[in-house]
Amino acid sequence: MAEVNHTLVTEFFLVAFTEHPEWGLPLYLVFLSFYLTTLLGNAGMILLIRKDRRLHTPMYFFLSHLAFVDICYSSVIVPQMLAVLWEHGLAISQAHCATQFFLFTFFASIDCYLLAIMAYDRYVAVCQPLLYVTIMTEKTRVGLVAGAYVAGFASGFIRTVTAFTLSFCGNNEIDFIFCDLPPLLKLSCGDSYTQEVVIVVFAIFVMPACILVILVSYLFIIVAVMRMRSAGGRAKTFSTCTSHLTAVALFFGTLIFMYLRDNSGQSSEGDRVVSVLYTVVTPMLNPLIYSLRNKEVKEAVMKFLSRSKVSRRP
Repeated sequence: MAEVNHTLVTEFFLVAFTEHPEWGLPLYLVFLSFYLTTLLGNAGMILLIRKDRRLHTPMYFFLSHLAFVDICYSSVIVPQMLAVLWEHGLAISQAHCATQFFLFTFFASIDCYLLAIMAYDRYVAVCQPLLYVTIMTEKTRVGLVAGAYVAGFASGFIRTVTAFTLSFCGNNEIDFIFCDLPPLLKLSCGDSYTQEVVIVVFAIFVMPACILVILVSYLFIIVAVMRMRSAGGRAKTFSTCTSHLTAVALFFGTLIFMYLRDNSGQSSEGDRVVSVLYTVVTPMLNPLIYSLRNKEVKEAVMKFLSRSKVSRRP
């Protein structure tokens, strides 16, 4: 029996949502519709930003990269989750699991950095409007985005190498929607102290650091807005910032719940629901949030639709 318990695991079996077979098809259709909406919404946002000259500004430059990352981020998770639901469980190799874990961490980290960069961009636009053009130059924008990608790669690489130095033995079932660190730690045998430290370090240097940048930026923005004499100016500024704050709350709120808490005795069912929020729902909602709350985007959409109608007329 001891030999069986310590047999090394070379593949994992994803079983999330399979305990209720009758839910399989409805969940499959729901997640498929969410995924298609994510692809269409974010791809449409990128196309709109590229086509409309009024959106050729730093804020929309960052937003286009956020939309691109959301497409990649969702594509790492959702197709595999659909396969799990369709086949009532899915076996994947350890190499496949490690690749997915790396890509998820890579794109999730970039998302964090981009949201922080967008908050800094709003701070410069509101608090230093006369210097905005000289501060947010094309070189600066490209440098900030490139830095987000490099930092995301470093975070993904370090966490993946550290996580997969663990030994996995005994049970190989992952009751989760993808290969993430908390469920992997449950399957590890031996000392996982180093890997748990990596979770904390990642949490400290990515999430709280980005949240701090966002909070400080918006603190200065609120002070600047309250000093505005024009009620219309205050309303316009708050309208522009609200969409970004909504995206921040959705994304960071769910990640904080997963990573900045005690993982002992946690509910697998609750974790799966939360993971669906930040991997499936948030990437789908971001284009809707920015289009519904942003006047420039709404105008660009109406302009694009009117052009399409004209081009279709005989």
